[in-house]
Amino acid sequence: MFGKIKYTEHHPPQNVLIWDGKCGFCKFWKTRWEEKTKGKVIFKTYQESAENFKDFPIKEFKKASRLIETDGKIYSGPDSAYRSLWHAGNKFWHQLYASSSIFEKLSNHGYNHIAKNRSFYFKLTKFLFGKDPLHLKPYWLLYLVLIIILFSLL
Repeated sequence: MFGKIKYTEHHPPQNVLIWDGKCGFCKFWKTRWEEKTKGKVIFKTYQESAENFKDFPIKEFKKASRLIETDGKIYSGPDSAYRSLWHAGNKFWHQLYASSSIFEKLSNHGYNHIAKNRSFYFKLTKFLFGKDPLHLKPYWLLYLVLIIILFSLL
């Protein structure tokens, strides 16, 4: 489980989402989020950025993505994604995470499960959406239709 560190003394000049640069699943979704945030959040790997945050243990960067805002506030795991979307104008997910303990627990559990099974979920992501994170294909819809047809034939 990732730790929730709320603040750093090292304020970045821009909001920065720090992620694991060695993770294909992370890179895929980072590319989507980067396009959605349109420069309001910059994206850096922990491998290149951890040294800039001396009061933040590197082992915690390895466990989860972190959004560090210009005032030093830190958002961890799923909320780092939700808060980055907040900067893009979609405030719903971060507000839900902040206001619903049930949604927070479900998000954290899902995030931890995916983090422990990144390879599988990266393959599943490409299977359901294609290989290009900027142009998702609705393959999942085709699979759903095929399943419905198969069940109707039985």
